Amino acid sequence: MTTITDSHCHLDFPAFDENREAVIQRALDAGVHRMVTICTKPPSEPTVRAIAEQHDPIFYAYGIHPMSVTKQPLVSVEHLVEVSRHPKMVGIGETGLDYHYTADSAALQKTSLRIHIEAAQETGLPLIIHARAADEDMARILTEGYRAKPYSCVMHCFSSSAELARAALDLNFYLSMSGIAAFPKSQDLRDIFAAAPLDRILVETDSPYLAPPPHRGRDNEPSYVVHTAKVGAQVFGLSYEDFAKATEANFDRLFAKAAAWSAASVAG
Repeated sequence: MTTITDSHCHLDFPAFDENREAVIQRALDAGVHRMVTICTKPPSEPTVRAIAEQHDPIFYAYGIHPMSVTKQPLVSVEHLVEVSRHPKMVGIGETGLDYHYTADSAALQKTSLRIHIEAAQETGLPLIIHARAADEDMARILTEGYRAKPYSCVMHCFSSSAELARAALDLNFYLSMSGIAAFPKSQDLRDIFAAAPLDRILVETDSPYLAPPPHRGRDNEPSYVVHTAKVGAQVFGLSYEDFAKATEANFDRLFAKAAAWSAASVAG
């Protein structure tokens, strides 16, 4: 079976409280052999960590979502570094900027973003970015941070402008394709992905949100990343198997800590 990774999901969210084990098993049955579940606020970290600890194929990332910065005390670089020592904590975030819903907290979001950038620089783990309606500030802050000290990064659920895509790719960052890229009206977004190097593409669900066709309108789940990847394969003119192989290599390169764990699990 062709294997693939869901690089961004939210398995701790209430949508999965009644069927989490079944959702994970459906993913594995579909060839989704790894999942990164994302913690978006400090109080949820123990729950998210426990999900990763209980399931060998699941890893986790930790940070404060930009829409939560007014509801939670900002984390410190030192705290992020400390949490990152967990063997299955493989990414910093998600963090970023969201001016669509929460522009009033823009200054605090920028402060939080810079904290997460510093933690990514300190730990060597990839930064996981949420960007919405904040392209100019996002490109500027990411670039300033990178020029000060290089770090790795993925633009999660990328659905922003071609200009932000170019800015990210110029820094050797990655663009992650979610179910949005599979929506019928998303041709402009598919064109942005088509113009990107194949070796900078990841796939994700962002479940329980953004289910791709043919499941649009339902709760999304990691097994559905296969549908998005099939659209990605069409975008790049590849078979599903070749596109999956490429995104697997990309994931292993970016999330090297998860790749090392997976390799050790297979070997041992």
